[in-house]
Amino acid sequence: MTANSKAFILGLTGGIACGKSTVAARLAELGAIRVDADAITHELMARGGAAVPKVRETFGDGAILPDGAVDRKRLGAIVFADENARRALEGIVHPLVQRRALERIDAANGDDVVLLEVPLLFETGMDALCGEVWAVTVDREKQIQRLMERNGFSRDDAIQRIDAQMSAADKAARANVVIHTDKPIERTLAEASNLYIGLLRRLRG
Repeated sequence: MTANSKAFILGLTGGIACGKSTVAARLAELGAIRVDADAITHELMARGGAAVPKVRETFGDGAILPDGAVDRKRLGAIVFADENARRALEGIVHPLVQRRALERIDAANGDDVVLLEVPLLFETGMDALCGEVWAVTVDREKQIQRLMERNGFSRDDAIQRIDAQMSAADKAARANVVIHTDKPIERTLAEASNLYIGLLRRLRG
């Protein structure tokens, strides 16, 4: 897995409902080229998406909506209850996501900062592409509550999804920079802005 672009690649990761997308949106406002693995996954699973045939083959017609897109809600319930099913889905989706992400990175210019936003950045080895990695994290209890409110999950379902990922502590330990989002959103955004401006200064002398 290699990238030919001379752009600086900033990895951004974090657990589900930690505030990663909020931070990513601010960095994009400041000029970073956002390559969002979740958005790519949505494209792959939409009607006509490259992942649809293999998902149908692996999980059956019940995993496909009448319009031809993957039934993400139903598939999520299956894979988060069965580790083997989750690994099977990852085997379908991750290589496709990586290929498309690399295409977008390679299209960037040397003066660009590419924000590679990947929840499973470390798990998939995509951190190897990055000049620096930032992790977004939040207190576990707040993470559970956010996920329950955002997705309508029960507490048990929220915990199941959180525990299916690398722990926030492990992500933070491997990152160059850690952004805690327990504070008011305005302070989180200000911190992200200051960190990004500092990064640009370091890159551009």
